[in-house]
This record gives sequence, structure tokens and C-alpha cells, in this order.
Amino acid sequence: MSVSGLCQICESRPAEEQCQNCGTLACSVHYKEAHGLCVDCVTQADPSHQSDDVDIHRL
Repeated sequence: MSVSGLCQICESRPAEEQCQNCGTLACSVHYKEAHGLCVDCVTQADPSHQSDDVDIHRL
């Protein structure tokens, strides 16, 4: 999928991915490729999330 525009989280870097949960366009800094989610959705899945081992099935 082609994504264009700015990251909707930081609004300063080019968007490279779209969150599979909420559709937010995100740059590589604000997108967790291993989960297919933006950092906001990763945080919602596990508010204490400090690493990349979040259980995305809790959404």
C-alpha cells in the first residue's frame, strides 16, 4: 500500500506505514512494524508497555 503525507503523530516526518488498528499514518519512529500498529495503539493495548513484546490480541 502506498502511503503519502506526514506522520499523524509527530506531524514532522513522512508517513511510511498505516496502523492496522486505527488507520493512523505513521513514520518509522511512531510505527511498530512487528505489531502492525502505531505507538498509540501499542500503548492502548498495554499502557505499561516499555518494550516490543506487547500482546496485540488484547485490543
